[in-house]
Amino acid sequence: MGSKGVSVFLSVLAFVVIEASIGAQAARRVLLTPKPDPADAAATARWLVSQNSWGTLSTINDELGGAPFGHVISFSDGFPNKGQGIPYFYLTTLDVTARNAMKDARSSFAVSEIALGSCGKTDPQNPTCAKLTLTGKLKVVDKNSKEGEFAKAALFSKHSEMKGWPNDHNFLFFKLEIENLFLIDWFGGAKPLTVEQYLHPRNVNMVRVI
Repeated sequence: MGSKGVSVFLSVLAFVVIEASIGAQAARRVLLTPKPDPADAAATARWLVSQNSWGTLSTINDELGGAPFGHVISFSDGFPNKGQGIPYFYLTTLDVTARNAMKDARSSFAVSEIALGSCGKTDPQNPTCAKLTLTGKLKVVDKNSKEGEFAKAALFSKHSEMKGWPNDHNFLFFKLEIENLFLIDWFGGAKPLTVEQYLHPRNVNMVRVI
C-alpha cells in the first residue's frame, strides 16, 4: 500500500472511530420507557425538548446581510424529567448568537431524537426519527426575577460546567418565546400543533434518561 493509500485508510479509520464513539455515547442514554405515541403530537414535542440538552439555535445575522445563522447551543426547559417546555439558554454577548438576538429577536430552535440514541440505525432525516423546530423570539430573562432564578437552576442542573464559566464574559439568561411549532415524528408531514397544546398537553410522557 502506497503512502496515498495509507493516508486514505487512516482517514477512513478515524471516521469509523469517531462514528463509533458518537454511537456509544448515544447508546449510554438508555430510555427506560418508550417515547410517546406518534399520534400524540404535544406529548412527543414535550418529550423531545425535555430529554434533549442541546440543539441548533438560529438567529438573524445582519453582518451576513440578514442571513440565518445556526449554532449548536446547550439548553434546558427545566429540571431533569420535569421540563416545562420553554427552552432557556446561557449565552455570552461575546458570541454572535446573543448579539444577533439582541438586535433582532426572531429565532428558531431545532432538536432531534437522534441525539437521544433512540432512532437506532435510522437516518436522522427519516420521518420516524422525531424532530422539532420551535420558532419565536429569543429574549433576555431578568436574572433577578423568579423566572431568572428558575432559568439558572434549570440550566445548571443539566449543565454543571456552566457554573464555572467566566464572570467577565457577560453571560445572560435567554428564553425562546414560542410562536410556532414544526414537528415531524412519523410519515405524513408535519403534525398540527398549537403553542397552547404544546404548553398544556393532556399527556406528557416524561422519560428518564440515565
